[in-house]
Amino acid sequence: MSLAHGRPYLAIPGPSVMPDRVLQAMHRAAPNIYEGALPDMVAGMIPDLRAVARTEGQVAIYIANGHGAWEAALANTVAPGERVLVCATGRFGHGWAEMADALGLEIELLDFGRKTPIDAERVRQALAADQGRRIKAVLAVHVDTSTSLRSDIAEIRRALDEVGHPALLMADCIASLGCDVYEMDLWGADLTVTGSQKGLMVPPGLSFLFFNERAADTRRAMPRVSRYWDWAPRADPAAFYQYFGGTAPTHHLYGLRAALDMIAEEGIEAIWARHATLARAIWAAAEVWGEGGPLSLNVAEPRHRSHAVTALRIGSPHGARLREWTAAQAGVTLGLGIGMSEEGDPDGRGFFRFGHMGHVNAHMILGLLGVVEAGLGALDIPHGRGGVAAAAEVIAGA
Repeated sequence: MSLAHGRPYLAIPGPSVMPDRVLQAMHRAAPNIYEGALPDMVAGMIPDLRAVARTEGQVAIYIANGHGAWEAALANTVAPGERVLVCATGRFGHGWAEMADALGLEIELLDFGRKTPIDAERVRQALAADQGRRIKAVLAVHVDTSTSLRSDIAEIRRALDEVGHPALLMADCIASLGCDVYEMDLWGADLTVTGSQKGLMVPPGLSFLFFNERAADTRRAMPRVSRYWDWAPRADPAAFYQYFGGTAPTHHLYGLRAALDMIAEEGIEAIWARHATLARAIWAAAEVWGEGGPLSLNVAEPRHRSHAVTALRIGSPHGARLREWTAAQAGVTLGLGIGMSEEGDPDGRGFFRFGHMGHVNAHMILGLLGVVEAGLGALDIPHGRGGVAAAAEVIAGA
């Protein structure tokens, strides 16, 4: 017998759960893309986007996923043959490095592994060793979705300032924006990239690039930037179509307007607090389960864990079996262990991830944890008893 019939729950770390309000806003006839309500609506969204990123800088919108935002950040600031310092804490840090390599950039890679965040001291040493100031930008993933590691962007800025290095600081906040605390201007990031499908609660298809005046000056000094990725007309359009390099992504924009309204109504500080509490509930359950079995959180230190995604190891084949059970028997889809292969488990089948970003609340998280606990029992996977009770205590004390 399957108990999966009913509304399914996609508990993967993006695309996140889409609010009904967002989906309803998108369910409408195509609008006029040349004049009227749509252009006015988009112009009004720019300050709201900047408020989520906590910046007074500019924003460019792309019809692209996060990989597109990676490319846009590099295409506007780093020319082929120039060097970037890439800080990797999981699959997506390496992915940004691969993007840079494909653009003809010279890569200096600092790999911090899959269990520890970016070490600002190692970054400082790499910058100090760059006597010729060849490094044009430092690329740092705030939250790597594959490992759930969260790094300190402000510490990286301090490293740059201590050395007096002129490199731009680029932060990938695709997983974290609207979930984990992020302060672009206060922390000193020059560029921030994100996507629509996680904390912004909109289906995949939009990406955003926030940049300050230092980055804008770098763009102005570039010998050339490809027409589509050029952020200049998007951030300061003379005509509406320039926001998007062509036809507007109309229905995504309606969804984004609804999502930004929801964010403003709750307040970004309240959103951060909600995500922090729900994350602690998940960690509490996982720690109890791990007391009597093989399950463990990928990130040992709570201060280095994301509030948007949690990566867990349970060993092969338990991870794959658990994911199959929760989907088939309970209608809950857990995230794959992307980039988490290890000896004896080349496909990462012993890992899985919880996405707890955006439109999530206490009963959704407690339901998710209840299903996982039921799956551990149904599959006879050794585990400590009382994980859901531990999570409930966190919720009760909020």
